[in-house]
Amino acid sequence: MEYMTESVDRSPGHILCCECGVPISPNPANICVACLRSKVDISQGVPKQVSISFCKQCQRYFQPPASWVQCALESRELLALCLKKIKAPLSKVRLVDAGFVWTEPHSKRLKVKLTIQKEVMNGAILQQVFVVDYVVQSQMCGDCHRVEAKDFWKAVIQVRQKTLHKKTFYYLEQLILKYGMHQNTLRIKEIHDGLDFYYSSKQHAQKMVEFLQGTVPCRYKSSQRLISQDIHSNTYNYKSTFSVEIVPICKDNVVCLSPKLAQSLGNMNQICICIRVTSAIHLIDPNTLQVADIDGNTFWSHPFNSLCHPKQLEEFIVIECSIVRDLKRNAGAGVISKKHTLGEVWIQKTSEMDTDKQYFCRTHLGHLLNPGDLVLGFDLANCNLNDEHVNKMKSDRVPDVVLIKKSYDRTKRQRRRNWKLKELARDREDMDTDDERQYQDFLEDLEEDETIRKNVNIYRDSTVPVESDTDDEGAPRISLAEMLEDLRISQDATGEEGASMMS
Repeated sequence: MEYMTESVDRSPGHILCCECGVPISPNPANICVACLRSKVDISQGVPKQVSISFCKQCQRYFQPPASWVQCALESRELLALCLKKIKAPLSKVRLVDAGFVWTEPHSKRLKVKLTIQKEVMNGAILQQVFVVDYVVQSQMCGDCHRVEAKDFWKAVIQVRQKTLHKKTFYYLEQLILKYGMHQNTLRIKEIHDGLDFYYSSKQHAQKMVEFLQGTVPCRYKSSQRLISQDIHSNTYNYKSTFSVEIVPICKDNVVCLSPKLAQSLGNMNQICICIRVTSAIHLIDPNTLQVADIDGNTFWSHPFNSLCHPKQLEEFIVIECSIVRDLKRNAGAGVISKKHTLGEVWIQKTSEMDTDKQYFCRTHLGHLLNPGDLVLGFDLANCNLNDEHVNKMKSDRVPDVVLIKKSYDRTKRQRRRNWKLKELARDREDMDTDDERQYQDFLEDLEEDETIRKNVNIYRDSTVPVESDTDDEGAPRISLAEMLEDLRISQDATGEEGASMMS
């Protein structure tokens, strides 16, 4: 018996679209996709243009109902924020995919490409792709509005230092800039003997106080004043004040320690020089090169004052200089400085060159001085010292002259200086000649002291050409390797919003 085999075509059949007659695969609606899309728009109800608020000052977007969030362009956070703006209409469809369409950063437009699905006509599922255009509108947030008002604050830090020189404040300013501690301030106001920092919250002020305690030797007191209260909700509105006092000692000050403190530091001589002020006061004994560090707590327990202020510095010329090789150390002596060399010098005041009056002293600048060099120092022999510790010392223990630093031509140093520092934006009066002189002293200290320089961001000044050191007098300079490039993002040529929209 022969069986006839017949091939069976099991592929699904085709039907004609009831609208246009095009052969299509069977579907519940019996309509082709083109006709179905022409009849049904599943994106209906989803807005195609939405506005979103952006604060130019703090670079944040508004997230309803009352918060502002930081989002980078084309980030997941910004995409989530955009989708929340149309959350209610999207709940009626199924969201399959979402992504950004690239736009110019300064165009104030954000385009989001959405892919959605929805069941239509007898269970048929239709998928559609469309773009939602978000218009970025400028709106100042509440925090920035208070900053611009300049009269709203919840906490203030009053930083004071009872001294005639501002070297410590210049150093503190650079530390604040380096670590960005000024970002939460509403306003910075400069007064005669210090700075005032205003904050919108007490927590930001407390963070700043902790930073100050870790960078400079200081102490503080806090107080608060009741502004308003609500007895029904048991809420109180306070204004807090933090009074921070920095030790009244600056770099290059000559100080006289108490006998008890000098003995505890390794039997140092009472007359010492402050070589720098960082988180502690760094002292050196010019007679023995012995160094010691005094923190804030030790200073307030055994306070001492500066014997002379910077305006009393006098210029001397070196007549003769010899290095002290073998120095007898007393029992219990402390650490000896390796960066300095002990020397014995004969000097004469440049104002007394027509006389034969000379002075003899020991100095920690033996490695820098040569006959004919100029050096700055304090003349203690002809100075009226009003200090309780000096008055109790024997006269033979008080040196006639204390040399502080070698003198260089300031005009040449300023002309050769190919670097610069950034400054805090603060309210202040015009700088007088004394403030300018003190600032130049601080810049010279940075050139001379590598330890302080490590904590400061130094930027290269492209306006000053780089010169060779062939005709230099030996003044210390900062190498190019220690400088940073000053990066500035200019505004876009098409509008002032270009830089603010960039993250």
